[in-house]
Amino acid sequence: MISGGLLKIHPSELKLPFEVKRQSSCCMQLTNKTDTYVAFKVKTTSPKKYSVRPNMGIVQPRSAITITVTMQAQKEAPPDYQTKDKFLIQSVIANDGATTKDITAEMFNKAPDKIVEEFKLRVVYIPANPPSPVPEESEEGISPRPSMLENKTQSSTLFDAVSRSLEEAPRDEFQEEETIISKLTEEKKYAMQQNKKLQKELELLRQERRKNRSGFSVTFVTIVALLGIIIGFLIKKT
Repeated sequence: MISGGLLKIHPSELKLPFEVKRQSSCCMQLTNKTDTYVAFKVKTTSPKKYSVRPNMGIVQPRSAITITVTMQAQKEAPPDYQTKDKFLIQSVIANDGATTKDITAEMFNKAPDKIVEEFKLRVVYIPANPPSPVPEESEEGISPRPSMLENKTQSSTLFDAVSRSLEEAPRDEFQEEETIISKLTEEKKYAMQQNKKLQKELELLRQERRKNRSGFSVTFVTIVALLGIIIGFLIKKT
């Protein structure tokens, strides 16, 4: 918290959750400590990066106003989430009953007879998803970490779910597998029978070919023998 003669500002620095490609916002509160109207104006070193609502206005006596600061979505995170961005809050006494329409830039110009308070607030980035702290183990005994217990519980739950799904699986699937196996077995038997049949037919063809060959030889021998007899008869006759 920062406190001056006119305003009290809370918090003293702007902490913005940072997540790539997402907007983030934070709030600060301005409290008027006086019995007079106070005009304020908010400036930043990076006006294209931040939007402030409202960026100027009037804080009535002994009252407060909330300001929302929104950071536009960023394409990448800065190194170590560090930034040099800052905000400047100016405040000055305004006329009684003044409204935001009555505020002008000249009101915040410094002069010897006018008090213009200025407060600088730095910006602090906070990782949107910080790593969870690891609990320390006791010296007396090592206790399982919560993450390990959760993992075991999740694994057990997953195993039970798979087991139940297998137990509750419809019998039709198993019957279908048995039918396919039986069909394949029958086809195998049929193929083996056809193979045996083809082998028998091939053996018959071989036997017939052998008979044909042996018959041709007997006929040839008979003809040769007859020719020999005729030739011998002719020789004796001559």
